[in-house]
Amino acid sequence: MREPIKKKKYQIILADPPWDFKNKKTGGSLKSGASQKYLTTGNNWLENMDVNSIADDNCLLAMWWVGAMPQEAINLIAAWGFRLVNMNGIVWNKLTETNKPFFGMGFYTRAGSESVAIAVKGSPKILDRGVRAVFKAEAQIQFESKVMQHSKKPIHVRDMLVQLCGDVPRLEMFARESAHGWDVFGNEAPNSIEIPSKKEPS
Repeated sequence: MREPIKKKKYQIILADPPWDFKNKKTGGSLKSGASQKYLTTGNNWLENMDVNSIADDNCLLAMWWVGAMPQEAINLIAAWGFRLVNMNGIVWNKLTETNKPFFGMGFYTRAGSESVAIAVKGSPKILDRGVRAVFKAEAQIQFESKVMQHSKKPIHVRDMLVQLCGDVPRLEMFARESAHGWDVFGNEAPNSIEIPSKKEPS
């Protein structure tokens, strides 16, 4: 039986949007593009999500973004009703299984990191200003049996956000799995909330 949908406001929102790349190949083999690995959706659909309606008056948004689409990330943050304060608020320095720098895909240069933009609505309270932006962790590459699924992000980021803002109501959007203390929204995790649309898609 599906759990009842929760209706509340969140003071932390962690989001990993399924960006829809204009080109389906981002480097490497023909099967390396994002849409080959997981469900992507249009940026207009993302911007139409009424995230502002579920955000507390004082809320911190931590949003994963891709280096090839910075303007799209900035636009989405604004569309959700937040003000950008740090484009690289959290930086995942990727490592291989043998603890060496990860050699990833990318445009012009090959990426070895991913970033989380931090944006705010109102003035969220920061409890710990000693949280470091950069952390190292094994890269999530296509060897699912050995590491994790493509695009899956380290759970350490959840802990960093709780350290930063405290044990407050929090939501992970586009989650791959359920997480203790977090409400979740996503195709690959049991949804515990619904996010309304601003208007019916045309």
